[in-house]
Amino acid sequence: MFSKDEAALMRKEFWTSFGKSFPRKWLLYNTKIKGFSFKFVADRKNAAVCLDIENPDELVNLLYYDQMLSLKVLLESEIPEIIFNNEYELESGKKIHRIYVPFEGKFSVHNKDTWRDCFEFFMETMPKFEEFYYEYEDVIKNI
Repeated sequence: MFSKDEAALMRKEFWTSFGKSFPRKWLLYNTKIKGFSFKFVADRKNAAVCLDIENPDELVNLLYYDQMLSLKVLLESEIPEIIFNNEYELESGKKIHRIYVPFEGKFSVHNKDTWRDCFEFFMETMPKFEEFYYEYEDVIKNI
């Protein structure tokens, strides 16, 4: 078991290692849509590549989520394992709209032996999200 400080150092090392191993500029928050961002998630038990819709205005959230639902068949053709969750609950208890692909392998941010497979999953999955966004950006923004 790790102390809180050791766990924080391990998470920092994970993200630093990922950035150094796979240097690349990602789209992430640069969608130019408030509350519409791509994220890498890694914690004690899970990892995922996500599209989070969390604008402070719930009506705007619903509009963007509905827009993504209208593109669901197209997105599933690119990323068949994608999951749409209208009420994803974050650890904080906040509910957001999340569209994501979970890492199916064994993973823990506290186990360095699992990092490489997760990094490769990130490198394989996030570009699919980005390409889809760039291809349908005009449709997504047209709410």
